[in-house]
Amino acid sequence: MIDKTKLYDRARGILIERQEKLLARMFREGPDGFTGGLSVKKYLSITGASCATATRDLQDLVDKKVLTRTGELKSTRYYLDVGGSSLKK
Repeated sequence: MIDKTKLYDRARGILIERQEKLLARMFREGPDGFTGGLSVKKYLSITGASCATATRDLQDLVDKKVLTRTGELKSTRYYLDVGGSSLKK
């Protein structure tokens, strides 16, 4: 829980509204985030973004070390990067 709080503090102020909405939702899901990870489909459902926007937003979150990515194509999943040491601005 402390690591998640640190992640949220580091991310504050550098995320757009959709990304902040996602991050808050992932924290509400519990210690492990979404069971089975976050998919693009779940991101679309949470934010109402288009598929292209969701892909860009998720890649930005990976670049900023807020999320980590596993898998490829339809099996791609995202998880909170609670071990990330710093965020890129």
